[in-house]
Order: sequence, then structure tokens, then C-alpha cells
Amino acid sequence: MSGPLSPIEVHVRGSLSDVPAPEWDRLWAHEPDRATPFLSHAWLDALEQSGAAVPERGWTGRHLLLQRDGRTVAALPAWSRTDSHGDFGRDWEWAGAAERAGIAYYPKLVVGVPFTPATGRRLIVAEGEDRAALARVAVAALRELCAEEGIRSIHVLHLPEEDAREFEAAGLSLRVDFQFHWVNRGYRTFDDFLARFSSKRRNAIRRERAAPAAQGIVLRTVRGDELGERPAAWAADVARLHGHSVSRMEWGMRFLERPFHERVMRSMPGALEVVEARREGKLVAMAFNVASPARLFGRYWGSVEEHPFLHFNVALYHSVEDCIRLGREVFEGGAGGDHKLSRGFEPAEVWSAHHFLDERLDAPIRRHLAQGCVAARQALERWRAGSAVLRGDDPR
Repeated sequence: MSGPLSPIEVHVRGSLSDVPAPEWDRLWAHEPDRATPFLSHAWLDALEQSGAAVPERGWTGRHLLLQRDGRTVAALPAWSRTDSHGDFGRDWEWAGAAERAGIAYYPKLVVGVPFTPATGRRLIVAEGEDRAALARVAVAALRELCAEEGIRSIHVLHLPEEDAREFEAAGLSLRVDFQFHWVNRGYRTFDDFLARFSSKRRNAIRRERAAPAAQGIVLRTVRGDELGERPAAWAADVARLHGHSVSRMEWGMRFLERPFHERVMRSMPGALEVVEARREGKLVAMAFNVASPARLFGRYWGSVEEHPFLHFNVALYHSVEDCIRLGREVFEGGAGGDHKLSRGFEPAEVWSAHHFLDERLDAPIRRHLAQGCVAARQALERWRAGSAVLRGDDPR
């Protein structure tokens, strides 16, 4: 019989550059789809080293390493925040209510990936370790860190339900929201996918899909080595097109600039994809995506020309067809967008876990979240009842 395990030591790092990449990546490499490339050292370090997630912009690294006998067995990427811009935690109402009540809301601790509302692991654990036990240790360490540094709350963002339940068991309260994800139901072709829809809707999607060819626009996915051969040029194109689109949005915010894109193009091109749209050889639109073996994540869209249905084709349809061809299971097209529902994307639960050190906030928000989870599940049932595609009705 083996003896008791050695105690866990907790270490806090202010930057991912203070953690050797092999030490960090060993924790998630055994489950790349659950962890996603966003938890890779290359992605997180690029956010910090490019100047996007730095203290000057309200992101102070407080990354946790859990070690046993000098070996890292688990880790959490975490930042102390002085506002809520860019974490997509959707807690503006909570912050406003706290301010009206005269209760300080910031700083808060965000466990997640800056500027990235994509679901995945937040606690990464070495293969063979007890996740539930380490989740309890991690949450206790997060509470202690907050108490020591005057941080007022913990927010673990964009979790799958399985991971959220681990944090709930460790004492955090849960919130559930929805995004729209495309799910591969074993389709062999795009027409197999279209068969789910009514005849009217199939014809509408076919018309939308035919638009680029009629406009003289050619779409192509650029991957891997091709991106890695010219990282600076691709980074410049992605940043330019995305910036052009964001600048036209009333509430658009440009969180990531060319230095970030160039870093990830150089360090992890195998996990990146750019859907390019060219007219007469000129790049007029693009979608910047991130891929694991079984999942695709749509991140940024940009265009310098306006054409009917161009966004749907570049940001959605083209990658759906790629997912079918490559056998990918899920395509997360990005946060928001009810328009995705009519194009075959389905409501998917996205969870988060929260704790406030001030009982004046923790108790009412826990009650609010419990009620919200019930309402969200009811909303999903209404969606299913109202959608022939989600009900699986005969599409004829």
C-alpha cells in the first residue's frame, strides 16, 4: 500500500514568462481538446509579452502553480483586474450594484484567458492526478491569495459544465449562459448538414453560399506552415482587417494588435487558421480561427469591403464545411449572435464560477445565480420547442 501523498505547495507567478513552457504545457498536452490551445504557454505568454494583458491595461498576472515534491501538478492562469474590459465575464451589473451599495467591487481575480470567451479548461492538471482534489486546493489557494492582496472576488470564466461542477464542489457558485456552437452530427458533406433544415431555409443558405462566387470572391483556409513561413505579413493582414471592422462598430474594442498576432503566428502556427477572401487577388476579408484536433474556435473577423453575405461565408459557412471535411466535432463561432441559430448553430451552455469575499455581495449574488440557472435551462427548452432543427422535425 502506498503512503500518503506529499503536501501541495502553492506558488504565484506574475508572468507566464516566469514559468518554463515545457513545465506549463505538460499539464494540458494530454487533453488538447478540453484544454484548448488558448491554455498553451505560447498563447498566454503572447498576450502578456505583446502588451495586451499587462498591468498598464488592467491585467496583473497572478498565475498559480501547484507543486508536489518540486514537480508542478496543476496550474491556473489568473489575473488581478481593475475593471471588466476584455474578460467577457459579463459582471457589469454586479459592479454597478456594488457601487450603488457603497461596496468596493475591484480589484477582482479572473481565472481564464484574456479577450477570449471560448470554453475550455481553466484548471490544468497533470495526467493521472486527482482533478477534484486539486480543484479544492486551488480554490483554497485563490481565496487565500485574494485575502492577502485585497482582491475582492474570484471569477472562473467560460467553463464546460464538468469543470464548473468541480469548482462548485470546492465552494464557488455557478452561472450559466449560452453561446451558439455548431455540432457535427456525423455529416459527410455540407448537403448532409443542410438536410436538417426546411426546404425554404436550405434554399436560402444555398443562395447565401453562392454569393461570393457571383461577387468574384474566392475563399480559402490558410494553415500551419503557410502561416509560419510569413508570420509578420499574415499578422499585419489580420490586424489590419480586424481593426478596419472594429473601427466601424459603435462599441467595438480592439484588444489585440499586430505584435500579438505576430507572436502566435511564429510560435504556434499549427493551431491557427486564417480564412481569407480575395477579390481580383486582393485580400478583402478574413476570419482568424484557432483549432485543436476536434474543435474549431472562431476568434476575429475583418473586412475592407462590404458585400452581401460575406461575413456569413467567411466567418461561418466556409469553416463549417472545413469541419465536416476534417471530421471536427464542434465549431465555436464566437460569443453572441442569434443569427447563428438560423444557420445551424445550436445553443450551448457556457458556465462560470464565482465567489465574493464580502458576504454582502456573495450571499445575494449566489441567490441570483441559482435563480438564473433555472431560468437559463427553461430558456433552452423554449428554444428547442420553437426550433424545428433542434427538435429534429422532418425537414421536408
